[in-house]
Amino acid sequence: MEDFTADIEIEEQEDAFYEHFRFVADKGQSLLRVDKFLVDRIEHASRNRIQSAAGAGFILANGKPVKSNYKVKPDDLITVVMDRPMRETEIIPEDIPLHIVYEDDDVIVIDKPPGLVVHPGYGNYTGTLLNALAWYMKDKEGFDTGDPRLGLVHRIDKDTSGLLLIAKNPESKTHLGIQFFRKTTQRKYAALVWGNVKDDEGRIEGNIGRNPKDKLQMMVFADGESGRYAATHYRVLERFGYVTLIECRLETGRTHQIRVHLKHIGHTLFNDERYGGNEILKGNHTAKYKQFILNCFKICPRQALHAQTLGFVHPKTGKEMFFESPLPEDMKGLIEKFKNLRI
Repeated sequence: MEDFTADIEIEEQEDAFYEHFRFVADKGQSLLRVDKFLVDRIEHASRNRIQSAAGAGFILANGKPVKSNYKVKPDDLITVVMDRPMRETEIIPEDIPLHIVYEDDDVIVIDKPPGLVVHPGYGNYTGTLLNALAWYMKDKEGFDTGDPRLGLVHRIDKDTSGLLLIAKNPESKTHLGIQFFRKTTQRKYAALVWGNVKDDEGRIEGNIGRNPKDKLQMMVFADGESGRYAATHYRVLERFGYVTLIECRLETGRTHQIRVHLKHIGHTLFNDERYGGNEILKGNHTAKYKQFILNCFKICPRQALHAQTLGFVHPKTGKEMFFESPLPEDMKGLIEKFKNLRI
């Protein structure tokens, strides 16, 4: 059977950036263009190549992309990242608790908490779900801890909570990979978004690609030619005036798809820092309301997105499997706050 796992449509994929170089400017550093700063520190690197990397968004100052004329200041952290690893990333087993919803000889279903990175990469080489899985499976016969994906069939973002599917052997990985490739799995997300969503249900369509002005963001391209085709279905579950609880179903699975599509229609995910949802986007400007929103941000200190359901056909038995994860406490607390809002 052909291995489709490399072609899987990965929804809410974590940013695939890998750190290649890291420098901290001295306390006595005089203002200096970052391209000049780096050319003196990276062996065999030309200034043209460094400028090209900056233009592609791969030169970061204190975690944010900068152009080649950025002036390095004392104590600046300057990193060079790429969309491929400098070398193969070793998955080191780590004793990290996993919330396993279901397990048999072929698959594992995990309920991932918010804040847990799925795969080692730029800025997160340890402490990830795959490090935890490598520990959990290290003594299981036939499970290859040297496989960079360790049976990972799909991913969700670091600060997105919810259900993840793991294949425990190559045959299961291939079988499940075909299901994701053909989009026959059942996956729904719960999302709290800014604003009162006008229609009770709808479909968002728009090509998604990396934002040329900020490589850490994705965006919808209006020309219909750039990016990759993407479609998201949504349904309103409950309205709270300034925010709306909705259910999202993916027709495709692009990086940050739900986050980008919802921002595109004017309903950014609540507290989604990367896409501006950590600002007060709806409501009044009274001190009381501002304090209310700040308290909400503290209750749910991440984007309010949860992978709530997962359905697939078991790779060996052919049985239809379906799992549902309750809303995590931070999102439940957030919703209760808005239910009781009397401002």
